[in-house]
Amino acid sequence: MANIAFIGLGVMGGPIAGHLAKAGHSLTVYNRSIGKAKSWAEAYGGTVAISPAKAAEEADIVISCVGTDDDLSQVTLGRDGAFRTMKPGSLFIDHTTVSARIARQLFVEGESRGIHSVDAPVSGGQAGAENGKLSIMCGGSEPAVTAAKIVMNAYAARIVHVGSAGAGQTTKMVNQICIGGVLQGLAEALRFAQAAELDLDAVFEAISGGAAQSWQMDNRWKTMAQDSFDFGFAVDWMRKDLGLALEEARANGATLPVTAMVDQFYADVQALGGNRQDTSALVRRITRA
Repeated sequence: MANIAFIGLGVMGGPIAGHLAKAGHSLTVYNRSIGKAKSWAEAYGGTVAISPAKAAEEADIVISCVGTDDDLSQVTLGRDGAFRTMKPGSLFIDHTTVSARIARQLFVEGESRGIHSVDAPVSGGQAGAENGKLSIMCGGSEPAVTAAKIVMNAYAARIVHVGSAGAGQTTKMVNQICIGGVLQGLAEALRFAQAAELDLDAVFEAISGGAAQSWQMDNRWKTMAQDSFDFGFAVDWMRKDLGLALEEARANGATLPVTAMVDQFYADVQALGGNRQDTSALVRRITRA
């Protein structure tokens, strides 16, 4: 069992940290909102720290799950950041979805301090975090990823080492590019079926067992038809992720016309007040016939 510092106890981080506590690891937690950290500690045990640096002082492993590049930079390299106190030979695992640039930067910063780093963004949403069934894509050295897998097994259904530092983040971008395209197709198909006055349940039964089947269809067709969009990963976060993918594409020369279009469609959903609705709210911008 390891001494783990966990930074960021939001809708993803809180459940992930909970699985680690249940697995028997000793946790010290930090959250920007101290009340959330105290509530987590009351539920799972462990110690609450007043800063990332304090949380990391005695840790063998530091795990972060925050919001943006700036948030990640602050909790690692800031004045009270975890890298200030992490021991040589310790392991840093980041589950935030951020740019590949900062993932590579943290790898270099870690190496200079004797810290092993793994960029490990996750897929599976809030339900995957709560059920311990996340898919994790990892960038970093083979020894670091092998060590990270030992603890990540507590909350993952699949862990894949996809390449060197930053590769985890670029793989997550691939994931989000796929999701955006699938959801736009699903939204158009649903509105087409409604315009044709088809029985939506019968349509789902007919097409969900064939080549059109997808996780999004299985889990969002019926809720989209009900105009229900309270199922986890928010539009605001999807726009952040697609923005990262478009930024990386500008750097590596990839062409992402559909992704750019879907990103703007999500901007339309934001204008409709759908910022905190889940990503299937993409269908809202297509009016019913």
